[in-house]
Amino acid sequence: PAGPALLFVKVSHGKEEGRRFYACSACRDRKDCNFFQWEDEKVSETRLAAREEYNRNHQPPFTHRQNVERYKNFVLLPLSKRKFCQECQQLLLPAEWEKHSSHQILCDISTAQLRSPSQLLYPLENKKTNAQYLFADRSCRFLLDLIISLGFRRVLCVGTPRYSQFYTEDEFCHYNMFNHYFFGGEAEHETCRKFLHQDKDERVIMVTDPPFGGLVEALASSFKKLMAMWKETEKEGYENPEMPMFWIFPYFFESRILEFFPSFSMMDYQVDYDNHALYKHGKTGRRQSPVRIFTNLSPSMIILPVEEGYRFCAICQRYVSSGNQHCEICNSCTSKDGRQWKHCVLCKKCVKPSWFHCNNCNCCALQNHTCEKTDAGCFVCGKAGHKRSTCPSLSRTRTSCQ
Repeated sequence: PAGPALLFVKVSHGKEEGRRFYACSACRDRKDCNFFQWEDEKVSETRLAAREEYNRNHQPPFTHRQNVERYKNFVLLPLSKRKFCQECQQLLLPAEWEKHSSHQILCDISTAQLRSPSQLLYPLENKKTNAQYLFADRSCRFLLDLIISLGFRRVLCVGTPRYSQFYTEDEFCHYNMFNHYFFGGEAEHETCRKFLHQDKDERVIMVTDPPFGGLVEALASSFKKLMAMWKETEKEGYENPEMPMFWIFPYFFESRILEFFPSFSMMDYQVDYDNHALYKHGKTGRRQSPVRIFTNLSPSMIILPVEEGYRFCAICQRYVSSGNQHCEICNSCTSKDGRQWKHCVLCKKCVKPSWFHCNNCNCCALQNHTCEKTDAGCFVCGKAGHKRSTCPSLSRTRTSCQ
């Protein structure tokens, strides 16, 4: 139902293990989608037919074209007859009211509500399938102001599912970002291509906020194909060699993103979410969000709000968080998480303030970490196979002291 599957292989310690297999591109849990097929497996005609029937039965209740027609009829209704079923997440026409009579219904749906679908729809928070977390108002306003100030007039939002009820066929495409699949076929592919075709006064930027559990390699593959579509339509004289993009993702994926997009850099701006327990300010959230903006635009162009604690580093020529101090040895503002990092001479790089250099691992880590190399011998008894923290001699000493 999610389109073409992806080819997977189990990897252990950098080596492939066992046969390769196909699995769902969108769902990471077999409970959500049980599709599985060995790469070299021959599938019977009966099984293929059953699979096709399953796919048909798991499509949305209405096509995009039907949704557009329904929307046109819905907006013609007087306010008192505009109803939305919260259980089915569906705009209701009068003939459908009875069928939804036992459901939770929202009445008097205004035009303003229709223009902001995220205010109506419940975000699906299953981390392994949907992960529909919404930007906090602060982050939303910052992104919008930034996009406008940079002169962009068209925004390709990748990762806005379930919006086909609210947008026309030239505004919305049902698309899987993990396999670059347009559910509407060539017609939707052409719609996207036309949108990316820009005049000098209508510059395009792509904004994407994928599920954090999604495979970076699969996402990067799709994004490169969207960039290639933009490149085909690009007019001469445009200063960017590739389509401008904001990829919103946690900072600890930086090395993976740069592996596929070397032209990208990570901004210090901390993106907050309203409905995510960890990635928002407040008692239940982290003090600082780990979510950042990765972009191929020049960092000097991205002005971060000074009132939120960001400052401009004249040496790096970019805005950084107030705690991100410039390291003269690295010649860079090195912090990734907003705190001031410290330089380790042995590692020849800056590390988190809570890390210390471990001679056993020959790198910096948390003080109570588990060493990767225990064959060097214990510092207490000198025997191999364990560390100082788990040394039997040390435990005996502690017992006698007590």
